[in-house]
Amino acid sequence: MNIQPLLDALDLQEDAARGLADDLRAQIDDLQTRLREAETHLEHLAITRTTVTGLADRLPAVAPALPEHPDYPRILAAVNHTTGPLRAKDVCEVLGHEVLPKNVEGTRAKLKRLVKLGILTEADAGNFARK
Repeated sequence: MNIQPLLDALDLQEDAARGLADDLRAQIDDLQTRLREAETHLEHLAITRTTVTGLADRLPAVAPALPEHPDYPRILAAVNHTTGPLRAKDVCEVLGHEVLPKNVEGTRAKLKRLVKLGILTEADAGNFARK
């Protein structure tokens, strides 16, 4: 019996398997290099986050922009010139608006918007003060 064709077929399969293994090793080496680079990048990002977080407390606070309406700067001026919290009705009087329900509610809405922006606080229901 001639086993040479069988051995030739085994050689071909062995060469193919060896080639596949070599290709896979090369891919593994490439993936390991890319993984090291990604891990290094993650470490740098973590260091950057720590640094930025540590410096954030030292940066001056940036005041949010006021909405574009002439009453907002006047409301802030009124709040800054008082020692305690103000009610919407008080602010209406300071602004020179008639103390009508529609004016009081409009002023209350503006005060609430300033609370939402973090400029004012609502000490208790309806009492607004500088933060």
